[in-house]
Amino acid sequence: MVHEPNDPATRTAHFAARALNIQPTGIRKMFDLAGEDTIHFGLGEPDFQPPDVAIEAFYQAMKDGHNKYTTQAGLPVLREAIADQWSDFVPGLGAGNVCVTMSGTNALLVMNMTLLDPGDVILVPDPGFPLYVPHAGLMGAEARTYACRHEHGFVPQVEELEALVDDRTRAILYNFPGNPTGATIDEAQRDALLEFAMRHDLWIISDEVYDKVVYNGHHVSFLTEQYDKVILVNSFSKTFAMTGWRIGYLLSPHLGAMEQLSKLQYYVTACSNEAMQYAVLAALRHAPDYPREMAQAFRKRRDVIVERLDAMPGVDCHRPRAAFYAFPRVQVPGLDSETIAMEILRDGVLCSPGTAFGPAGEGHLRFAFTNGLDVMKRGLDLVEGTLNRLHSESAARGAPAAD
Repeated sequence: MVHEPNDPATRTAHFAARALNIQPTGIRKMFDLAGEDTIHFGLGEPDFQPPDVAIEAFYQAMKDGHNKYTTQAGLPVLREAIADQWSDFVPGLGAGNVCVTMSGTNALLVMNMTLLDPGDVILVPDPGFPLYVPHAGLMGAEARTYACRHEHGFVPQVEELEALVDDRTRAILYNFPGNPTGATIDEAQRDALLEFAMRHDLWIISDEVYDKVVYNGHHVSFLTEQYDKVILVNSFSKTFAMTGWRIGYLLSPHLGAMEQLSKLQYYVTACSNEAMQYAVLAALRHAPDYPREMAQAFRKRRDVIVERLDAMPGVDCHRPRAAFYAFPRVQVPGLDSETIAMEILRDGVLCSPGTAFGPAGEGHLRFAFTNGLDVMKRGLDLVEGTLNRLHSESAARGAPAAD
């Protein structure tokens, strides 16, 4: 058969290396395999609705005609309100220190676009949020991972960070409270990590989207008066249950950084949704206790899930001090974390293998406690049954018992 030059059968499609080099996340792989009756511990999404005052303000803003473009950095009145929330950390912040984005994900991408050239290095946590490494790769930069280990409460050790820095290193990304670990830091740990970045003149990218879901003490931020080369990434998804609204922000005391971040924001999404910004403003003004109320519900669930998991065979579960994730070490002789997660999924429960968050996540599973207590307890019963079965099968094979 002879094909004409423009015949589709003779043509091949070219795709950019930046697209081909990125693979679907391990979390999405598990979701694709879940059935309709699966109990979900996989999605980091609060099972709450945004506060009524925000929903009503969203509707009213649209009715009032707020359906147009805004400035690329967002409504000045909202930016001023956001800056005011952080004024105890750095006095004097104003609208110019904030850029409203279409989600924290958008904020992370713009940050990478602003700071990283091809060949640059950014240090990112492992395990960590699955977008950290690919975002750097999209810039032609290298995401060099640092370990956050179970035995250290998932807090990086400065001496290990020192070994990763070279003359190409431009930034370090911290995530406290952490996803997937639920880890937090105290002031002494923050100061040590801050001093490390200052010593090497690194930009600090601080992902603090769970800042209002803290169970022990108060939130410790990298936003301080000691160092202005800090870019805060935040979102309203977790604190006001607005995951589907896709709205977040970037904040920095460094006005030069804010000028560049806001400029590049235009080339990503132009601006954020106008009516939605009025809705968020209403939440900040009229429902300031809403995040604390959600956190109280999450705390009850945390206590239940940690107690249950810790009693299961081969499981060692840190008590998360923040966020809504348990990240237990789960050991079954001869099985890796993805295999264990798949076995749990076959029995009707979706959780995430630790390797979905990086190689250092091996040996762990992530459970998001974003279900009501009754559903969560039914799911944990199924998980316990799966682990009992796997350990029995392992013993029958003659494998040594897990510690």
